[in-house]
Amino acid sequence: MYDRAWIQNELLPLSPLAGCFEEGSPAHASLKGEYNVTDALWGSRTYEVQGGLSMRLGMDCYEMAGTVGGGSEQTRPAGRIPPDERRQFHTYWRNDLAAFGPRQEQMLRSFFATQDVDNSRLIMWSNGPGLEKNEVIKRYMATFPDSLILRIVDIPDLSRGTAMENSPLLNLEDAKAWVDGDLVRLLVIWELGGTWVDMDMLLTRDLAPLLEHEFVTQWDCWDKPFQALNGALMHFRKHSGYLCEAFHLMANSTPPRSPSTDWGAILYLRLHRRLLAAGVPPFKVLPSCFADPLACRLDNGAPDPFEPDRSDGRWLGWVWGSGSQLGTWAGKGLWGGKAGTTYVDDLGAEAIGMGDGSGIGSGQGKAGVDQYDRPYASGGGLEEGGALDRAMHKIFALHLHNRWGKPFPKNGWIERLLLKKYDKTLEGKIPQEL
Repeated sequence: MYDRAWIQNELLPLSPLAGCFEEGSPAHASLKGEYNVTDALWGSRTYEVQGGLSMRLGMDCYEMAGTVGGGSEQTRPAGRIPPDERRQFHTYWRNDLAAFGPRQEQMLRSFFATQDVDNSRLIMWSNGPGLEKNEVIKRYMATFPDSLILRIVDIPDLSRGTAMENSPLLNLEDAKAWVDGDLVRLLVIWELGGTWVDMDMLLTRDLAPLLEHEFVTQWDCWDKPFQALNGALMHFRKHSGYLCEAFHLMANSTPPRSPSTDWGAILYLRLHRRLLAAGVPPFKVLPSCFADPLACRLDNGAPDPFEPDRSDGRWLGWVWGSGSQLGTWAGKGLWGGKAGTTYVDDLGAEAIGMGDGSGIGSGQGKAGVDQYDRPYASGGGLEEGGALDRAMHKIFALHLHNRWGKPFPKNGWIERLLLKKYDKTLEGKIPQEL
């Protein structure tokens, strides 16, 4: 629910940009010559990461993800990567909210199992000392000494040279770490550039093909008017003009409510609208399934990771274990084919039309290989090699939206399709104890 007066006062008015993209302006001077506006706004790119449509239907979103760096590692172009010694990644954990434990470790495992570790660096930020004593983190630092470092956030220091310098708003905190967490991610990327990854993410593939763009992510496929954007996975260049404008907007707006997403989703929306009004190409917005596939239609959202799998291995849109391509429905029944009619796709997966926009699919298809020569199995779509597994190879991350207190079901799809694969990739690399 949104108060109409709040919408009229905070969202609809469009104040002018501060001038971060205008050479010669004081705001542009804060970029320190390290941000190439021409290349950032109009430079050529290898991949397109915005679909142009909501892509709610079928598996369109997953198919779109597969076009970004899809194909074999030997033949696909790598994308234009910023010429840093290492790609910078950032995450944040507030020591005073909860201990760093096994659930938090899964994000680390996903990072080191999926990213190009030799050319990447994950900086784990915290609001105070303590993480350096954690036995789990110490093992990862011993294994990847050049790829994992700890830093303590100094907000006043990071804000120097921005419109937020010396602002009393820098001292805001809330019990859920929403407001200060949203501030921290913008400040550390401003200072060092790179990719932000929330601690409640599980990465599913190398993020490198995305990094030629500056982007935030779509919150979910429903495009909620005021909460359409999310910074749980985001990437901006060092001293980005977009972040420069964001700081000016933060410094000259009503203070954020606590807790709220006023410096997160609401800020990105307000900035996006101002960029458009000023004729400046806005930052990209990754489609929802790229990093947040849980919240969409029941027939194409990923299954709830905290609920046991169905005994028959099916989950609405993921019922089939075959199909000529990922996203091929098990026949036409799932789109409301003629009631009682059995539809069969080209590899033998079946669906029974219900006549009401729904359908029941058998998912009993043949084993084979997909268009990237990856094998898939016959049977239900939630197994290794099945439809859901292939989807996880296409998208880039799975956002769990905190829910730290909920355990993953034993041998559920998260364990089978993600955690065990991380373990296999990292087998023998990380010692059980130091």
